[in-house]
Amino acid sequence: MTDTPSGGEASQPLSSKAGRKQRKSGAQPRKSGAQQRTSSAQDQAPQFSSDARGVALSALVEIDAHQSYANLRLGPLLERSTLDERDRRLVTELVYGTIRRRDSLDFLVNRFLTSTPPPAALAALRCGAYQLRFLDIPDHAAVSATVDATPKRYRPMVNAVLRKVATAPVQWPTEAVRLSYPQWIVDRLSEDLGEEEAIEALETMNRSPEVTTREDGYTQDLASQWVAAAVGAQAGEVVLDCCAAPGGKATALANTGALVIAADRAPKRVRLISQNRKSLDASTLIALVADAAHPPFRAGFADRVVVDAPCSGLGVLRRRPDARWRVQQGDVDRLAHVQLRLLRAAATLVKPGGVLVYSVCTLTTAETSGVAEAFVAGLEEGSTGEGWEPLEPLGGLWRTVGTGTALGSMLLPQDADTDGMAIFRWRRHEL
Repeated sequence: MTDTPSGGEASQPLSSKAGRKQRKSGAQPRKSGAQQRTSSAQDQAPQFSSDARGVALSALVEIDAHQSYANLRLGPLLERSTLDERDRRLVTELVYGTIRRRDSLDFLVNRFLTSTPPPAALAALRCGAYQLRFLDIPDHAAVSATVDATPKRYRPMVNAVLRKVATAPVQWPTEAVRLSYPQWIVDRLSEDLGEEEAIEALETMNRSPEVTTREDGYTQDLASQWVAAAVGAQAGEVVLDCCAAPGGKATALANTGALVIAADRAPKRVRLISQNRKSLDASTLIALVADAAHPPFRAGFADRVVVDAPCSGLGVLRRRPDARWRVQQGDVDRLAHVQLRLLRAAATLVKPGGVLVYSVCTLTTAETSGVAEAFVAGLEEGSTGEGWEPLEPLGGLWRTVGTGTALGSMLLPQDADTDGMAIFRWRRHEL
């Protein structure tokens, strides 16, 4: 991913007429090729205002131009700005909300466009439409403030279109456009959860999440905290977290007094675990590089093994606004194969009487009960060693999913206004 300075810091372009006059007069010295390229890049960059909406528009243009992750691009922009905390929150809401609602917003504005607008104008139209349709901001304030933040040459068009968006009735063509999700996500979750539950889950994930903080000061969604608690780690036990980065659940497990081995195969991500270990003073946590598919540990060494597996992330789309546009339909089944492989490898590391935990932050059948059932089928064929029995589903807000020895628990986003999660737990029989 390339990191470049904000386009909002560059100068306004000269008009074509001014450029012709300048060339005819010969008043300016001839520039070198490098100087001409630099000048051209600066001249073409749009000038946004420096207020909250201007910073938001600049961020949206950069994110779209570089296909950046929103959180990674927005952070540096906010740091370079002089905005106070209230305005920074507004910028975050505008950027994340506009990205999250992209398809809905494009439908709203495209009704009044005859051609694709330039990136700066498109960002202003989307951001303005987001405020008009989805935020509690008076129409006149949303339009005028957005127009003022827009580069001058686009203001008339942006003003005209947003005024039409503010007053025109809306008839959405599909649920996917209304909710602003790829059609395949709506179809897949409707098939797996039932249409009513799926639509409610998707609507919930269109709302900005509440920030929740653990007692040790670490920011973590309640659903993730509940998954960590469901591992049942005890002081003095050895717990392996196979896919631990960035270390949220691993540090929670360390708070129990267990010796936690937090592993991940990417050194860069293991450094994140180490940073969290240090900041939280998690003295019983060991961070190391290890591939969960080929674990470098002796068989049966751990009291509890956690496979918080990589997944499609369809349960955490509210806190990852661009994820819905990145994940592809084929990723679900591909990841289910990866998850099963990781779970089978992890099972060999659990000691007799120990517990194996499988969790994912997604809602698809293939990645939840589908993986659990395939794992159990492998056990019955004798491919993964000694016998196992499922632990009781969590109950309470959690829904029971799966059947027989593949019973588990799922939390939909609407159940507790949290992320969506699924968890399955088995105990290995004593020898």
